[in-house]
Amino acid sequence: MKIAVIGTGYVGLVTGTCLSETGNDVICVDINEAKVKKMQNGEVPIYEPGLDLLFHRNIAQKRLTFTTDLAAAVKDAQIIFMALPTPPGGDGAADLSYILGAAKDISKLITDYKVIVNKSTVPVGTADKVSAVFAENTNVEVDVVSNPEFLREGVAVDDFMKPDRVVLGTKSERAKKLMTELYGPYVRQGNPILFMDERSSELTKYAANSFLATKITFMNEVANLCEMVGADVDAVRRGIGSDERIGKRFLFPGIGYGGSCFPKDVQALVKAADESKYDFQILKSVMEVNERQKTILVDKILKYYKNDIKGKHFALWGLAFKPETDDIREAPALYIIDALVKHGATLSVFDPEGMENVKNIIGDKVVYVDNQYEALKDADALLIATEWSVFRNPDFDRMDEILKNKIIFDGRNLYDLEKMVDMGYYYNSIGRKLIGSNER
Repeated sequence: MKIAVIGTGYVGLVTGTCLSETGNDVICVDINEAKVKKMQNGEVPIYEPGLDLLFHRNIAQKRLTFTTDLAAAVKDAQIIFMALPTPPGGDGAADLSYILGAAKDISKLITDYKVIVNKSTVPVGTADKVSAVFAENTNVEVDVVSNPEFLREGVAVDDFMKPDRVVLGTKSERAKKLMTELYGPYVRQGNPILFMDERSSELTKYAANSFLATKITFMNEVANLCEMVGADVDAVRRGIGSDERIGKRFLFPGIGYGGSCFPKDVQALVKAADESKYDFQILKSVMEVNERQKTILVDKILKYYKNDIKGKHFALWGLAFKPETDDIREAPALYIIDALVKHGATLSVFDPEGMENVKNIIGDKVVYVDNQYEALKDADALLIATEWSVFRNPDFDRMDEILKNKIIFDGRNLYDLEKMVDMGYYYNSIGRKLIGSNER
């Protein structure tokens, strides 16, 4: 099939690349000329495991191309995906200007039937608004389909190629037939293609991410309570996770969720509920708790140093909001850095993929180093904000030689408590027993 993908951000690039892998001819469109030029030259603009292999293979086979020419891209396309940003506005509502603007541009270019697919995360009713744009600007028949993405950063290629489910919102039998043909190769093992109305499809995406954000936040609250009552959150997590109604995933406590999806989607669903005169109380609490959780390590640090960290120097391992991505949007590490710097501390930081993105945002507010051990030089303590695999089994003997003090504040619970005791560390993690004395 001939496919056009409008927008080469995270979702658009993964979508276009993976669609080309099953033999489709895909043209990806972006207005950023420099970015398009880089992709034409074989540069992958984001870090996502496994993406580069498919990217280069399908460019070589001429199934995947990039352009700034919207007219050329949509001319022969049977299906046009819109994978455009929907950033939150000042009131928390999703900004649809990119999507509606693209719809207007496309409507003036098409001359035959097209399926227009909303791949972006959009509020309920967006498909109706997009349809209205086409009805206003062209007499050509189109079907607007809602097709929310469920891509997890770090495993997005696997998620697209082997989806748990494909959700499609459309009432059109013609569109259903085309979309079933398109997604057929990805669900050969029997995972479902779920057809529903457009509004239900749009709400499904927000509901899914909001539920997962709620599950994470609940576990963070349980962890905080564990510290107060002397319980072990790891034991509690195993105890409740073995209940098949609850499940084991998204029960690991930490320093809050971040990224491009959960914060934005929870906020947008709350805003949509408010506009419908519904008070979505649980999600409002989720947002409030998550904001506090992002800096809970700072609270622990200030308590340890009796509220005086001026002149202290810390090593920070991890900047991305999660491992296996360079995405730093709403990353807890940024909140931790900001709070510690305001209290007069300095930091040396390391992340396998996210440092350039952080540098572009906060500049020289911190010192960027080439590896995790270099960050430890002259550091009063180590802070851990992202659970990269490379941090899970470090050379503790080497660490002992570099760190000024054997002190770790771990926001991701990477290390075994007994091992920390044996090695003589002060080790303060999330929802678990404090190792070492808090007295200084």
